[in-house]
Amino acid sequence: MAQLLVRNLDDDVKAKLRVLAAQHGRSMEEEVRAILRQAVALSARPRGGLGTEIAALFKGIGLRDGEQIPEIGGEVIEPWTFDEC
Repeated sequence: MAQLLVRNLDDDVKAKLRVLAAQHGRSMEEEVRAILRQAVALSARPRGGLGTEIAALFKGIGLRDGEQIPEIGGEVIEPWTFDEC
């Protein structure tokens, strides 16, 4: 097993770690190990592409089933002509 020494840790961070460890019923050392394991696991999770990430941001927002966009519903869209240029 590897060891890691953390220097210059703020006193308030240490105090909060002590409180978290007590809440979880473990030592401060074990609490830090759990936090580090969780941080590494979250950063290693596969992410989707840009479209997947955007879709996740807007999940649950939008049109209901069968609802149409008011500006487009029932309108005929004519193609652009460039003859007047």
